[in-house]
Amino acid sequence: MSSFYELIQKIKKRPSMYLGKPAISNLRSCLAGYIFARRELGISQTEQEKKFTEFQGWIQKKFNITSSQSWDKVILFYSEDERTALERFFELFEEFLSADNETRLELEDAQLESSPDLFVGKFSSPTNS
Repeated sequence: MSSFYELIQKIKKRPSMYLGKPAISNLRSCLAGYIFARRELGISQTEQEKKFTEFQGWIQKKFNITSSQSWDKVILFYSEDERTALERFFELFEEFLSADNETRLELEDAQLESSPDLFVGKFSSPTNS
């Protein structure tokens, strides 16, 4: 079975096959159905699915939106039509993932700076005492 992000990439490559009509509202329905089906089958949420729940807040922050409009409606509002909104989603999703990776690297760097001896034991050679 594909991971959640792999599914999104497959949809990006062949949107009509997965969505029927290439439209952002169809994408939201497809992803919601995927998540719902997994929940109904008793399959635990993956880390990717959990992370995707942060996409809504990221979109609201990116577009400076305080309303409760869903991410697909926000992207559609700033797009020409459903198809261009779908294309924009994939761009924004990549940006979201990149921003998350940058944040994670910054946190790791900050942890290393605050605890420089954190990994000393792991990388130093054993000594005979």
